[in-house]
Amino acid sequence: MTKDDIDDSTAPLIEHLAELRTRLLWSLAAFLVAMVVCFSFGSALLDFLLIPIEKSMRNLGNANPVMQYTAPQEYFFTLIRISMVGGLLLSFPVIAYQMWRFVAPGLYRTEKQAFLPFLLASPALFLIGASFAHFIVVPLAMEFFLGFADLPSYFAAMFTGEEVADSATDTGIDIVFNGKVNETLDITLKMIVAFGLCFQLPVLLTLMGKAGLASSRGLRSVRKYAVVGILLVAAIVTPPDVTTQVMLFTVVYGLYEISIFLVQWVEKKKDQEARAEGIIGEDESLFDTPDDADEDEKTKA
Repeated sequence: MTKDDIDDSTAPLIEHLAELRTRLLWSLAAFLVAMVVCFSFGSALLDFLLIPIEKSMRNLGNANPVMQYTAPQEYFFTLIRISMVGGLLLSFPVIAYQMWRFVAPGLYRTEKQAFLPFLLASPALFLIGASFAHFIVVPLAMEFFLGFADLPSYFAAMFTGEEVADSATDTGIDIVFNGKVNETLDITLKMIVAFGLCFQLPVLLTLMGKAGLASSRGLRSVRKYAVVGILLVAAIVTPPDVTTQVMLFTVVYGLYEISIFLVQWVEKKKDQEARAEGIIGEDESLFDTPDDADEDEKTKA
């Protein structure tokens, strides 16, 4: 171990705790400032988050979409929730930097070089997943839910041969949508967070591969179980709409396959380093199992 490999860190425990407190205070301050900034634009952020349901209502014939709140404090706390989520996203670079400055002194130089790309890739993948949910999945979910109320009349028209009435009739009850802001926002935020987290799969599995907790061979061997798990996640996260479930399954399964190639790339780099240090031979791998070795011997024979 040399000075170039790892930073000197001989500070006693009390100094580490004091540094941790300082990092947490800076992170909290950044979050509060970002939250105030987001609250200042709370109405604009709410309008942006409600774009999918607005378009869905207009597509279904509502020329003047209206949302309501039923309690005096409901709209205020809705803006607070938006500000908290937006503040966390906006302040994440500062929070990640403070975490990095606290952890970095205890890492080897090679560990720093390996960990930093994942720290940058994680928020980028989250934004991609959140954008995919907001602009593609949530509009499909809203159209499914809002259009479901019209299905009985369409089925009745199919059996009776009559046209679907566009206006109120003399009999029956008109079922209309009177949406609440907080309940609609719940669906949107859950979708955004869920897809953002699902898009972290390559980062998680690649980090596990670097730590030796996962291998490309192991990920391939449990592929059928991964398919079942992804299907369950798609059924839980998305609404009972086959289209959005298939979309989530396709995307997450694609990320799983990409993760296998990333882990395999990590393994190749480890093998190259091991060969350069003379730990293994040219035809050997750190990730071969005894069964693999026997199979290679049979192939050579």
